[in-house]
Formats: sequence, C-alpha cells, structure tokens
Amino acid sequence: MRAVWQALTRRSGWLGLFGATLLVVLVLLALFGPWLDLPDPTRTNLRARMVGPTITWFSLGAHPLGTDQLGRDILSRIVAGSRVTLMVAGAAVLLGGVLGTLLGLISGYFGGWVDRILMRLVDIQLALPLMLLALMVVAALGPSLRNLIGVLALVSWVRYARIVRGQVLAVREREFVQSARAIGASHSRIILRHILPNVLTPALVVATLELARVIVLEAGLSFLGLGIQPPDPSWGRMLADGRTYISSAWWIITFPGLALMLTVLAVNLLGDWLRDFFDPRLAVR
Repeated sequence: MRAVWQALTRRSGWLGLFGATLLVVLVLLALFGPWLDLPDPTRTNLRARMVGPTITWFSLGAHPLGTDQLGRDILSRIVAGSRVTLMVAGAAVLLGGVLGTLLGLISGYFGGWVDRILMRLVDIQLALPLMLLALMVVAALGPSLRNLIGVLALVSWVRYARIVRGQVLAVREREFVQSARAIGASHSRIILRHILPNVLTPALVVATLELARVIVLEAGLSFLGLGIQPPDPSWGRMLADGRTYISSAWWIITFPGLALMLTVLAVNLLGDWLRDFFDPRLAVR
C-alpha cells in the first residue's frame, strides 16, 4: 500500500487516478444503463427530431443532450453505445492478449526456427496499416459482432507477442529457471510456473494501453459502416450519422465525440500510471 500511495503522489499518479475514476463511471453507466430512466435508444420520433440540448441550471429536460435526425435520444444512445464499446473492446483485448502472450511465450522460450517464423509474422502484420487490414478482413467476412471482435483481436496480438518474447528471453536465463530445468521439469511446467508469472505484469500494462487503441479502431470501423450495425447504437456510427448535420445540429456529433475522447483519455492515463508504477524508472516525478 505504501508503494501505491507513493506512486499516486506523483503527478502521473493523480492523472492515473483521474483516468481510473472516469473509467469506473463509464463502466457503471454501461452496467446499470438499462435500469436508468432513459428513453429507448432505438425508438424513433420524427416529431422530436433534432431537438437541441435542454440543460439548464435548475433541471434537465426530456432530452438533456438533444435528439438526432430520427428523434432518438442522444444521452440514451451514448449510454447504450458505451455498453457495446466496452464489451467489444474488452473481448478483443482479452482474446488478443491471450493469443499474443501464448505466442510470445513459445517464441521466447524455444527460440530457433519457431522464434524466427513467429517474429516474421509479427513484422509482416506490423508493416500493414491496421485500419486497412481490419477493413479487408471485415469486408471479406461480413460485418457482425463476432467478426468485429475477431478482427480487433487479430490486429492487437502482435504487441503482446513482442513484449512477452523480450521478457521471456531475459527470464529464461535466470537461476530459478535453470534450476527447474536441471531437476527435469517439463517445458510446460517451466513456462506456466516459472516464466508466465514474471511476464504477466508487462502484458497487463500493454493490455491497458491497447484497450484505448482498440476502442478507437472499433469506432473507426463503425464510422465506415463495417462495425456495429443499426439499430444497435455505436459511438462511431453516431459520429457518421451526425457529420451531415454538423452545421445545423452540432450536438449529434459533439457529445458522442466527447464520450469517445474522454474514454480513450481515461484508459491512456490509467495505462501510463500502471507503466510508471511497475517501472519506476519511467515515472515523471
């Protein structure tokens, strides 16, 4: 606890706490959104289309953040979109992290031709623009929630693999690993019992930073019409729908953009703090 408090007293620590608070608020909204007294995010009402925000100092109107071109409530769509965004991004980061960590363990531990093949695959994928690769895969398989999670995991595993491989190369030469090998421990036991616990921390930091990138990538695919499909709300899709009305109904695109910006900012601040906490040499004092 003392180390945590010392880390929080740094400037990056307070920023990390701010990011964690924003992220907790977003998660709570996503979890308890269905129980809030908000309009149906998919219900249209052409009589109330493009109603401006009705926020005053004393009360909130029927549509605090306004409505879109089909009369749907912006606030309820943002809350519902947060649930979709966190579910997709969380699942993609989990799948990508498991795959990348596993391949990084195998590559760093066994070395040789296995390491060369896996690292060349990493180099090839890193040479391809992520958005282009994601567009190609989604266009080939078709837009769906399952395909979206799969393609986001596919483009995110390489960073885990490279970081974990570098950690494994250092850990496998340490005394406790050599001792386990000397007493005849199997490869799987050495990897799972002795090496994996020592590489989980860097992988966790990468997962936190990768979450922000996956959220932006999901919003980009939804913006292009290859992500979350209507009528399900998505921040990227809301941005795409609102760009036509940016001069006449600014709130349609502004509030989803702010939600996306604050979410990515919160995740990045938390990830930077975790990186500084686990590696004090990088901390800003």
